[in-house]
Amino acid sequence: MLGLAACLSVFNSVAATQYQSNEAFISQAFNGSSGESKVLWLDDELKQAIEVILAHRFNKMRLRYWLHNNATVWIMDEIGKESPITVAIHVKDNQIERTKVLIYRESRGDEVRHDFFTDQFKSAKLDDQYQLDKHIDGITGATLSVRALTKLSRIALLLHAHVVP
Repeated sequence: MLGLAACLSVFNSVAATQYQSNEAFISQAFNGSSGESKVLWLDDELKQAIEVILAHRFNKMRLRYWLHNNATVWIMDEIGKESPITVAIHVKDNQIERTKVLIYRESRGDEVRHDFFTDQFKSAKLDDQYQLDKHIDGITGATLSVRALTKLSRIALLLHAHVVP
């Protein structure tokens, strides 16, 4: 019986934790508006640029995003160490307004969900090499989660520039 309790305890520690819903983040980003839900179909060039940033294959043909007054919200997943991390990124004027971890599924490294970490992305822009124009400090023990959020931020900025004139 004790072994079963230990197994359940381990399972619960790696279960997904939702910190905010998609709808709540979008409403907050757009000051109470739900924005306009849109779909971006990825051409070969855009898909290749995403794969360069991710450093692995990207198997999606389209991405959903929300648009309001030339600002966008992108909600995407990227693997941390073993499981996807769901991140919302609000982009306005070709720079990040806000980054939020919506769902965290890893057993460790969830410090990336805190404002002290995500606030580093505010005002970040993309340079010509698809890199952020500011340094993001890592977190000991959360290296792969930090990389996942950084990659998704770069992709959100790339995609925003593609859909907003």
